[in-house]
Order: sequence, then structure tokens, then C-alpha cells
Amino acid sequence: MTTYEAWREFAANWGLLFFAVIFLSAVAYAYWPSHRKLFEDAAQTPLRED
Repeated sequence: MTTYEAWREFAANWGLLFFAVIFLSAVAYAYWPSHRKLFEDAAQTPLRED
């Protein structure tokens, strides 16, 4: 196995795991119950009149 193939295999395996963890963390943050008010407030920001 060449160095390139070893690095490619490492990146394919651990890179997928790394980005899956990041994705699941972002989804968990977005759906966390305590963040609901924050997101509802942010969604209404363009509709407010100062």
C-alpha cells in the first residue's frame, strides 16, 4: 500500500465519521427544546417594524 492509498483510506473512513458527528451535532442543536424561543425570535426579525 502506498502512502497515498493509506491517507486516502484514512480520510475516507475518519472523515466520514468526523462530518457525521458535526452534522448530528448541528441537528441536535437545531432541535434542542431550549433553543425554540431563540429560533422563533430570529424568524420574526425581518417582519418587525422599528
